[in-house]
Amino acid sequence: MNTKDASYFNQICADKLPGHLGIQFTQVSCESVIAHLEVTDHHLAPNGYLHAGTVVTLADTACGNGCLANLPEGAHSFTTIELKSNHVGTERNGTIECIATPVHAGRTTQVWDAVVKSRNSGKTIALFRCTQMILYPK
Repeated sequence: MNTKDASYFNQICADKLPGHLGIQFTQVSCESVIAHLEVTDHHLAPNGYLHAGTVVTLADTACGNGCLANLPEGAHSFTTIELKSNHVGTERNGTIECIATPVHAGRTTQVWDAVVKSRNSGKTIALFRCTQMILYPK
């Protein structure tokens, strides 16, 4: 059971890629993870649209922190073994938000789904599925 709140996950991400991109967590629980970022010029691709890597990083980080919040007893970490994203929209400014939820939280793998939306318009930007392998001490 997760005893760490969103501030813990904001802290552990602060000096890593998620922190560099400005990803902030507002909720981390066993049932869902909610994260967002304010879109600025450094989140855009050279064509002026939101870079797919920004969206994938937001969703993957939300799913990963959800996995950390759901580690089974005896596990110490995880690694992503597969991810898939379908990009159906974009945003050039404002805030994008991700809600990640567990589909499967097993002892050897977890599968998480995430939806990234624009807070400005409410439109879906991307649909995401992530599979993590649970790691145990050797």
